[in-house]
Amino acid sequence: MYLMYYLDSNNNRVYTLKKTDEKGNPTFSAHPARFSPEDKYSRQRISIKKRFGLLLTQQAPIHY
Repeated sequence: MYLMYYLDSNNNRVYTLKKTDEKGNPTFSAHPARFSPEDKYSRQRISIKKRFGLLLTQQAPIHY
């Protein structure tokens, strides 16, 4: 069994082990995607992020 979650009416995560919520909608996995150092498509992902300005170095700095 995997930990799953769904969003309630206040957009808060509700964690469960079920595959559907009480309304019958599918739940989402609460685990991150697997990481592989031999990623074949990392170059394409980085070039797309550069194109659309989504890299962290292209965004405004966070002021604390």
